[in-house]
Amino acid sequence: MGNFYFWQRWLLVVGIIVSLFGLFISFFSGTALFALFDSLINPVFWGAGPLPDDAKAFQKWIYGAWGATVAGWGIFIIFLARNPFKKKEKWSWHCLWSGLLLWFIVDTGFSAYFRVYMNVILNTFLFLAVLIPVFFTRKQFVRSPRNCEAPTTEN
Repeated sequence: MGNFYFWQRWLLVVGIIVSLFGLFISFFSGTALFALFDSLINPVFWGAGPLPDDAKAFQKWIYGAWGATVAGWGIFIIFLARNPFKKKEKWSWHCLWSGLLLWFIVDTGFSAYFRVYMNVILNTFLFLAVLIPVFFTRKQFVRSPRNCEAPTTEN
């Protein structure tokens, strides 16, 4: 289904969206722009009442760190899609696939365990957004003569 370069560009767009979303999480947690997100997560841990000040401070820190991690993950997707993936270097496909799978299983597993179903849904959409191009390009990497190892630099 589709052209390889369509899926490669798809990954670029997903990487940009993921990075921007991560920056949004970092810089807008605790604001009115983040209220919908908070309304879906806060009751799971703190009930319906207002959050204690120490919980608000913890949220700002954890969302800042989490958002930075998400933004960095988006940058990785961008760089992989833009360079080695576009050149059909097998290691980049394996990197995307294995990183995606590990993230999804662990993150979604913890989210389900703690009943943060909004994150399970968000993770599923993001998983599919990256899985679809990875799935539809797999044959390009199987047929590719490129080595599975990371490229080496010559002196």
